[in-house]
Amino acid sequence: MASDTRMVALGFGKFARADRIFALERISGEERGDGHRTRVWIDGIADPLIASRTEGTILRDMGQEAAVVGPELDEALDLAARLAAAAKEGRVDLSDLGRRARRLLASTTRSASAGDATD
Repeated sequence: MASDTRMVALGFGKFARADRIFALERISGEERGDGHRTRVWIDGIADPLIASRTEGTILRDMGQEAAVVGPELDEALDLAARLAAAAKEGRVDLSDLGRRARRLLASTTRSASAGDATD
């Protein structure tokens, strides 16, 4: 197995070898912001580095596109969370829900069809 020695930019002049990064953690809450997006654990360094780039961007630069959650899944999870909250409050707009679900399904289907056409 060939070693991947490409360098991955973490932001603010910090770089790490792709094959030395073993974990990424999204920073959330009040810690996130002002260049603090992701904790990056690197083999041989005791404490994680703070990256100003998102975990998805770092994964893509590492060549791990398949590990990145697509925007469709993010939208579906957001929709599910909002629907659950609205149902608790007794206010659910089923027409809007149907439109959003159809739009999400259509975009996912188009993405899959485009991938099939290029294979």
